[in-house]
Amino acid sequence: MEYMERKDILQRVLHSFEQYYDVKAGEEPFAAEAEFHSHTEQYLLIRAARVADIDSHEYVFFVEEENLTTDRLELLVKAAWDKGISKVHPCPGHRSSDIALIIIADTIEDSASRQISCIKYSKSYRFSLWGWSSLRLMAYEVSSGRISCNRLGRSLKKLVSTKGKK
Repeated sequence: MEYMERKDILQRVLHSFEQYYDVKAGEEPFAAEAEFHSHTEQYLLIRAARVADIDSHEYVFFVEEENLTTDRLELLVKAAWDKGISKVHPCPGHRSSDIALIIIADTIEDSASRQISCIKYSKSYRFSLWGWSSLRLMAYEVSSGRISCNRLGRSLKKLVSTKGKK
C-alpha cells in the first residue's frame, strides 16, 4: 500500500460526496463543506390526499490538520455544530438535519482520539415532532491509518478505509 498525503485523501473523500452532495470550498476552519437535501412526499392513493411531507438534510464539514489536539478538536466540533445548526429550519415536515465533521490529520494525539468517541451532540425540535439534529464525527490519522469516530460517525469509516482499494 502506498502512502497518501493528507490533501490526496481529502480529495478522494470529497470526490465520494460529489455525486449526491453540493460540495464547495469552506470558510476557516473548514477546508470544504457539503450539503444534501432530500424531500419525500407520502400520499394515499392520489397525490391530492397527501399524508406527509418529509424533509431531511445533512451538512458535512471537512477539516485538514497537521496535528489534532484536544483543544483544536473542541474548537472544530463547536464550529461545525454551530454552523450546521444555524442552517436548520425546523417545521412540521422536517425529519432530521444531521451535521457531520470529517477531520483528516497527519497525527492525532491519543487524548484527542479517546475524546472523539465520547463526543455526542443532539437536539430535538418540539419534542422531536419537528425532527432532530445529531453530530457524526470521524477523524483519520494519515501517519498510522487509525480511524477514530463517535458512535454515529461509524458509518463514515468506509470513506477512508483502504481495504480493497488499489
